[in-house]
Amino acid sequence: MELNQHLCSPMQKQRTYQTQIANHQKSHLNWFRELVLIGAFYALYSWIRNQFGSASVEPDIALRNARHMIDAERFVGLYVEADIQSWFIGWDFFIRFCNIFYGTLHFVVTLGALLYLYFRQPEAYPRWRTIGLTTTGLALIGFAAYPLMPPRLLGNCGTYGACIESSPFVDTVAELGGLWSFDSGMMENLSNQYAAMPSLHFAWALWSYLALKPFVENKLIQVAIWLYPSCTLFAIVVTANHYWIDAVGGGLIILAGYWIGSRLQEWSDSRPFLRNSS
Repeated sequence: MELNQHLCSPMQKQRTYQTQIANHQKSHLNWFRELVLIGAFYALYSWIRNQFGSASVEPDIALRNARHMIDAERFVGLYVEADIQSWFIGWDFFIRFCNIFYGTLHFVVTLGALLYLYFRQPEAYPRWRTIGLTTTGLALIGFAAYPLMPPRLLGNCGTYGACIESSPFVDTVAELGGLWSFDSGMMENLSNQYAAMPSLHFAWALWSYLALKPFVENKLIQVAIWLYPSCTLFAIVVTANHYWIDAVGGGLIILAGYWIGSRLQEWSDSRPFLRNSS
C-alpha cells in the first residue's frame, strides 16, 4: 500500500500541478491585457515587417531570391505554380473568391481560433497564444533576411516588379479584383510586398488547425479545419502571391514556433510572478 502510494505520488503531483495551472488560467486571464499584448505585438510586427520590406529593398535582390526559389523547385521537378494558375485563370468568379480568401481568412480564422481558445479552452489559450506569437516572430526574421519577389510581381512593371515580359503569372488581385489591391497607393507604400518567405498565411492556417483540432467535436467543423491549410496553400499559389516552397517555410516556422513557444510558456507557468500577469 505504501509502495503504491509512493509510486503514484509523482503522477498525482503532476496532475495536481496541471489542475492548478488550468484553474489559474481560467480565473486569471484578462481580456484587456491579452488585447493589448496581441495588438502591441501585431503593431510591432507590422512596423518591423515593413521597415525591412519592399520600400527598403532593391527589386534586383528580391528577384535574385525568386530565381533561387524557382531553381530549387525546378531541381525537384515541381515548378508548377504557373500551370496551376493557368488551369483556373479563366474562372473569374472563382479567382475573385480566392483573392478574398487570401486577403481575409488568415485574419478571420486566426482571430476566431484565438477567441475560441480564450473563451472555451482557457487552459490551452496561453500556450497556443505564445506559439502563435513565436511563429509570427520567426516569420519576421525570414522576411528581413530573405526578401522574396512573389510570382505576381515577376511580370509587373511597377516600382516593385521585375517587368519580365515572358512571365506566365497573372496578378489576380490587380487584374480581377478583391477587397483591396497591392497597387493602391496606401497599400503599395505600407505593405511589404517581398514578405513571401516563409508564408505566414500557411503558417497561421497550420496554427489554427493544430490549436483547434483537439477541441472541436462537430464533424463538419473538423473537416473544415482539416481542409483549411490545404485550401490556403491552393489560394496562395493560384493567386500568384507565393511559390509553394514558401509554404514549406511556413511549415518549418510553425514547427519551430511550437517547440520554442511551448517551452516559453512552460517557463512562464513555472514562475508565479509571470503566471499572475499572463
